[in-house]
Amino acid sequence: MTLNPALEDVRYCPRCAAEATVRYPRSIVCPSCGYAAFYNPKPVACAIPRDELGRVILMRRATEPSKGRWTMPGGFVDLGESVPEAAQREVREELAIETRIGDLVGVYSSPTDRVVVVVYAATTTDEPQTTEEALEVRAFTRSEIPWDDLAFWSDERALRDHLG
Repeated sequence: MTLNPALEDVRYCPRCAAEATVRYPRSIVCPSCGYAAFYNPKPVACAIPRDELGRVILMRRATEPSKGRWTMPGGFVDLGESVPEAAQREVREELAIETRIGDLVGVYSSPTDRVVVVVYAATTTDEPQTTEEALEVRAFTRSEIPWDDLAFWSDERALRDHLG
């Protein structure tokens, strides 16, 4: 996967078709018509839900990337919603539970990633369910977390930050 596939092979302006100035991976500017597009990392909102016993609820991903690996629920922030609202929506969509979003756990990024991951603590009294996005869901104590089978580097960092 490249850092910005949208600009990978672009040479011409999408508005007027004139030759454009491409500064991969950041921008495309057309000197002819003035069109400009700037590419920035996309925000991803995640939550680390805990059940009434304090166990962390994780899901096994049903989609690529990292299909079949364990992760915290999360996804892209939509226009018109706050980051905490997006985290709550993603938990609802992926685990079919309601949560109370708590404190910010951390913000995670890498110069080689296209996303900025914002992670919140969350609590629930609901029983998580499998969904189209979650092949399996399970509540883990700290010693049971599948550290070697986590989907993303940000999962490990956020879980370690959250659990201390």
